[in-house]
Amino acid sequence: MYLYSLLVAMLVVLAIFLAPKRHKVWVATGAISLASLAAIVASVVALGGEVVKIAEFETMFFGQESLAIDKLSALMLLIISVASVATVLYSRGYVKGYLERFTSVHISMHYTALVTLVVSMMLVVMSSGGFSFLFSWELMTIASFVLILFEAERHEVRRAALNYLVMMHIGFLFLVAGFVMLFNVTGSANFADIQHYFAVAAPLPLFVILFIGFGMKAGIFPMHIWLPEAHPAAPSHVSAIMSGVMIKTGVYGIIRMMQAIDHNRELLFTIGLIVLISGAVTGLWGVFLAAMQNDIKRLLAYSSIENIGVILIGLGIAAVGHAAGSSLVGMCGMCGALLHMVNHSLFKSMLFFSAGNIYSKMHTTAMNEMGGLAKYMPVTAIMMLFATVAICALPPLNGFVSELLIYIGMFNGVGSGHEVLYSVTGIIALSLIGGIVVLAFTKLYGVVFLGSPRSHHVAECTEVDNLRIVAMAIPAAFILMIGLAPQYAIRPIALVAEAITGSVNTIAVDHFAPTLRIFSYVGIAFLVVVALIYILKRRAQRSRVITEGPTWGCGFTAVNTRMQYTGESFSEGLENIGKPLMKDFVDGRAVDKDEIFPLPHGYRISHKDKVDSLLGRWWVEMMYRINKYVMRLRTGRVNNYITFALIFFVVVLVLTLFGIL
Repeated sequence: MYLYSLLVAMLVVLAIFLAPKRHKVWVATGAISLASLAAIVASVVALGGEVVKIAEFETMFFGQESLAIDKLSALMLLIISVASVATVLYSRGYVKGYLERFTSVHISMHYTALVTLVVSMMLVVMSSGGFSFLFSWELMTIASFVLILFEAERHEVRRAALNYLVMMHIGFLFLVAGFVMLFNVTGSANFADIQHYFAVAAPLPLFVILFIGFGMKAGIFPMHIWLPEAHPAAPSHVSAIMSGVMIKTGVYGIIRMMQAIDHNRELLFTIGLIVLISGAVTGLWGVFLAAMQNDIKRLLAYSSIENIGVILIGLGIAAVGHAAGSSLVGMCGMCGALLHMVNHSLFKSMLFFSAGNIYSKMHTTAMNEMGGLAKYMPVTAIMMLFATVAICALPPLNGFVSELLIYIGMFNGVGSGHEVLYSVTGIIALSLIGGIVVLAFTKLYGVVFLGSPRSHHVAECTEVDNLRIVAMAIPAAFILMIGLAPQYAIRPIALVAEAITGSVNTIAVDHFAPTLRIFSYVGIAFLVVVALIYILKRRAQRSRVITEGPTWGCGFTAVNTRMQYTGESFSEGLENIGKPLMKDFVDGRAVDKDEIFPLPHGYRISHKDKVDSLLGRWWVEMMYRINKYVMRLRTGRVNNYITFALIFFVVVLVLTLFGIL
């Protein structure tokens, strides 16, 4: 099977490189669509109750391993498949603007990396662990690194890509250390053997090491610093699949570890508490910094950190609930977390696609240069409003459903007396996150799409091509389906939660179904009422003459666009609270208080969290010093290079003789 897989991979790569520049996207689309179709079919079978065996093989380092699809893998494959197809379709219109600038090889590398990323993510969630998992994980990292480097001529892109690569390999070292610890104790490095490890050895060191490794990919605080740098640098469709899907592989790894905890309630409680606190801090930090941003893609990147926090809060409540003996609280938290993983992949893809539409027309993602875009890009405005309502967890869309389930679990925990303090902590954290996220996305949508244009570039914008709209419609359809029919969406989620927790899924379904059915009816009724009001409005306006004129300025005749709220002024009140947490970068200078008649000023400000500076500075300095010393070896003399090679071979020989290698 290995040879057949390698042959197929070579044929796909060859087809991408040989295809004409404008047709490379269709080769990649075909490959991703076929892989996604196969994954969806296998996932449906796995959700039906059968574990789908793909392959079994012997590895050099960790022994017997396999590729298989169980219920959790099936859910992840469905997320990957839907997002991947939408991403590759969207990429056609986005990359079209770069075809004249970049060579055929450059475009081929991009689509090869995109196909590789999709396949590697599928392999990650199908792998039983050990070498195959680590190999797929590393392949996923390298592919995403190449995708971020799409515009490698820009200094900030190269820096962001290097930052991402270093951070991912730090996390990778933790994963390798964790799997080696597992292998040394159990003789196997499969996820299934973590349960045996927890039973015979100290569990917390292994959990913490793997939690750091997986948390680096997921963007858990304080390991999140690569996210706000990588997403603004990457193309928007790459940001969509990285933020919507790839970071969930880190959460997937954490769930696999939690699944291995059998009936050790003390351990389950401790791990649940770690996950809950990490989720609360990550969510609050992410949403707070998101509300401060004046760049669309940086705001969305910090929002991804916030949503990882929401998922971890659900997982933490699930673990604490099960440890306290409440299957209902545990199932509520687990179902809410799993459904939020699905939901976030959908609305975050739409948001990054919308940001890509804006960037392709405005050639900037700075909010304060926009305004009034809804008039020139109406479909994008509607799509982004749709995704904004979903991410703010407002009914009747999908984000509301997943957060509602987590709230139900926490309120049941308070009502039943099961670990009340931790349930209250989760409620407070999730409430604060929910309030600030509404502020952040009201700011985003209002400053970008409403008001008057702040630059002449806005008036030159037009709507994007139909294929990009179709790509956005794919996640939009699922957002609406989950929001309007949550009583059906919860059933496959409950099956996965049952497989993870060992609880009976009827507990969740019987408890949720009546409540979710009511929300379904209310949501449908709301949309019907809105549609009727719109129809009546259109009919009433048929016989009326509509004239346009300037907004009344209360007698003031010198109104201009600078009197609108900017992104900075919109969040100024919240910013005053968070001054100690942020580091400001200012371009230009503000108007001085003593300037009675101020001259024209240019003033831009951006905010970074101080954790970024604290954790990012050391490795930049380290890389600089290593490069400085390595460059001394470049003497330009052939005899020196031959000497270096001979020294290397002598060292290898000596280490081999002593049995070190």
